[in-house]
Amino acid sequence: LSLDGSATVQRIVRQDSLWNTHYRLPDLRLLRIRSEGITDNPRHAPPSSLEIETEDGVRVLDGEDPRSLLRTLNRHLAEEDPDLILSEWGDDWIFPGLEQLSRATGIPLALNRAPGRPMKGQKERSWFSYGRIHFRAGSFLLSGRWHIDRKNSFILGEAELDGLFEQARVTRIPVQTMARTSTGTGITSMQLEQAIREGILIPWRKSEPESFRSSLDLLGSDKGGMTFLPPPGFHESVAELDFASMYPAIMTRFNISPETVGCTCCPDNRAPETRHTLCTRRKGLVPRVLGPILSKRQSYKEQLAQLPENLRKDHPFNRRQKALKWLLVVSFGYLGYKNARFGRIEAHECVTAYSREILLAAKELSEERGFRLLHGIVDSLWLQKPGITDEECRELAREIGERTGIPLNLEGLYRWIQFFPSRARPSLSVPNRYLGVFRSGEIKVRGLEARRSDTPPLIRKIQKEVIDLLSNATTLEEYRLLLPRATELFKDRLSEIREGRVPLRELAIRRRLTKTPEKYGRSTLSGIVAHELAGRGIRLHAGETIRYIITSARDRDPLSRAKAYPLASPDATYDREKYAELLHRAIEPLLNPLDPRRIP
Repeated sequence: LSLDGSATVQRIVRQDSLWNTHYRLPDLRLLRIRSEGITDNPRHAPPSSLEIETEDGVRVLDGEDPRSLLRTLNRHLAEEDPDLILSEWGDDWIFPGLEQLSRATGIPLALNRAPGRPMKGQKERSWFSYGRIHFRAGSFLLSGRWHIDRKNSFILGEAELDGLFEQARVTRIPVQTMARTSTGTGITSMQLEQAIREGILIPWRKSEPESFRSSLDLLGSDKGGMTFLPPPGFHESVAELDFASMYPAIMTRFNISPETVGCTCCPDNRAPETRHTLCTRRKGLVPRVLGPILSKRQSYKEQLAQLPENLRKDHPFNRRQKALKWLLVVSFGYLGYKNARFGRIEAHECVTAYSREILLAAKELSEERGFRLLHGIVDSLWLQKPGITDEECRELAREIGERTGIPLNLEGLYRWIQFFPSRARPSLSVPNRYLGVFRSGEIKVRGLEARRSDTPPLIRKIQKEVIDLLSNATTLEEYRLLLPRATELFKDRLSEIREGRVPLRELAIRRRLTKTPEKYGRSTLSGIVAHELAGRGIRLHAGETIRYIITSARDRDPLSRAKAYPLASPDATYDREKYAELLHRAIEPLLNPLDPRRIP
C-alpha cells in the first residue's frame, strides 16, 4: 500500500499468493451468541434469554425486559469490540428478533462497527437439488465486523473457520457471504475471475439444454460412474484404495472443459465409448481453474503426512484441505449443469467415460497382481487377498496411478468388513451400506442408522454401542463369540424402551420438510407435525428441519400419531412398540453376519 503526502492511496500491491499454504491469519476477537438452553431452531419454541460468550466467560441476558437486554448487549459489544460474532440461529431468529425489539423500543443496535450503518441481508429461500429440497435462512451481514451463523453455514460445519477462510481466499468471495453460499457458487466465482482476467466472454444468462441425440447414442454415452456390487456378508483381509479427487483430476489430465469438447481440430482424440472429441492444442478454462486447487490440496496433504498421526485430524491444514475438497467435489456437478456459466452435459459425460475406463484398468491390474476385486464404486476399490500387507497395497496403488495418470491412495487395511444386503432383495448388497474395522482399530460405517441424521439419538447410541463391542473382533470366529454379549446388550436396551424409561429427547426424530405445511395432504408424520407447528403460528418453509416424537403410530386419529418435540409436555408418552421396531431394524444386520435378516 503506497500513500502520497495527503494520505491518498496511490498503489496497492498484493504481497501474498492465493496458493501459499503458510499464510498467517490475524488474531480475531470472538463473541459467541446463542439462545439459552435451546438446541432446536428457537422459532419452534422461543426461549426467553440469550447467552453471550467471550474469553472472560458466559453471560445470560434476560429477555423479559427488552430495553435492558438491548442496552446490556450494546454495552458488551462496546467493551469487547469483537471482530467476529459467531451465532447459533442468528440469521433465522436472534438478529431478526433483536431488530424487532430495537424498532419497538427505539434503542438502536450497536451490532455494526460503523455507526448508523444498517445491517445488510437477504431473504430466506428453498430450492431443489439432487433429489432433495433444501432451505437456507435469510442472512444478516454486518459492517466493520463479521457475523457468521453456525446453523446457516455448510462449510463451517464441515471445516470450521480455517476451512471458511481458505474458501474465501481462493474464491475471492467475502467471508460473510462465503459462509452462507454454496461451494458451487465458490467454484463459479473462480471460473468467472479466470475468464475476466484472460479476457474471455462470459454468457450473461446461460441455458444450454442437451442437444438432440438418438437413444443408442445416449445409452452409449450417458452411463455415469461404474459400480461393482460386493457379495453380501463378512469379509476378512481387505484393502480400500481411493483415487485422489478422481473427477477433478480427470478434467485436468484429459483437458475436459465445455469449450474443448467437440473439438474439430483433434478428431482422433475421443473420450472412451463416446463420440465426443477433446482438444489437445489449447488448455480448457475448467482445467486451468482446477489445477491450482488440486496442487494446493495435495501440498496440504503432504505436509500433514509429515506430522504425527495424532496431530493431523485437528490441524488447520486438515480443515483447509477439506474446504478445497468440497470445491473440487462440486466442480463435477456444475460441469453438467445447463445453467452453469461454464457447464455442458457432453463434458460431464466425458468425465464419467474416463472414470469407467480408469476403474476397469485398476481392476484388471489388481487381478493381475493376485488381488480379488470385492467392491468398486466410481473412485474407490475394495480388494481382498489372504495375508494382505501395507507394502504390496502401496506398490499396487503406485502402479495403478502410473498406468492411469490419476493418483491412488491407500485408505487402509481392514481386519474385516461387512456388506449388508438390500431389505427388498436380500441376494443383492447395497453398495454404500457397510461396516468395517481397520487394523488400526478405526471403525468405518456407511449407510447404517448411526450415520443417518433422521435416526433418534437413542437408536444411534445403541447401534454404536453394539458396533463398538463387535469391533473388538479380529476374525469372523471372534465376531461370533462376541454375539451373545451384543445380543444381551440389545435386549437390555430394548427393555428400557418397552418399559417407558427413555427421556423424550433421546427419541426425537429429525425430518426435512419436502413442502410447506399447507401442501401436505396425507397424514404423514411430517405433515401432522408441520400442521401442528403452523397452528401455533410458527412459519415453516420447504427444506426446513423439524423434530418430533412418535406418540401412537397406528392411532385412528392422525393428530395423535406424532407430536412436535419442542411443544411436547414433560409427561408426554411415546409409542414403545414403534421405537422397539426401529431399534430392532437398526441392530438386526449386526447380529448375524452371514444372514443379516435374522437375529440369533
